[in-house]
Amino acid sequence: MIANLEERTFSRVGHHEVSKQLSGDLARADSLAREIFSDIANKWALLIVETIGDTTKRFTELKTEVDGISHKMLTQNLRLLERNGLVSRVVHPTVPPRVDYTLTEPGQALRATVDAMCAWTTRYLSEIEEARSRFGHSS
Repeated sequence: MIANLEERTFSRVGHHEVSKQLSGDLARADSLAREIFSDIANKWALLIVETIGDTTKRFTELKTEVDGISHKMLTQNLRLLERNGLVSRVVHPTVPPRVDYTLTEPGQALRATVDAMCAWTTRYLSEIEEARSRFGHSS
């Protein structure tokens, strides 16, 4: 049952309409997930997330601590992380400008997920290496 408060009417929604809406919601969620994965599944994004961790970092600290990252790549990845709500960026009105980066709640949750994946990899490292070795010999 759907209420239209402006018109003060009610209408029944059939199973087909509800299923159609859920299907649309799932398609949007799937599309968004693919886009976010594309943004963070690169060489730098997860390293930046891990480097920020539970702290607040300045751009120059990140540049120093993320080994090998260029100024351009750090800027691009921080923008992607900010766009996806994973990093909060605060500009302080000082001369020279000071910019701080902190993980948001979703960013912290992503970090916990990545940490769990790293722990999984460590736990099953020998099995993964054995499987890869067998696969390489059978090809």
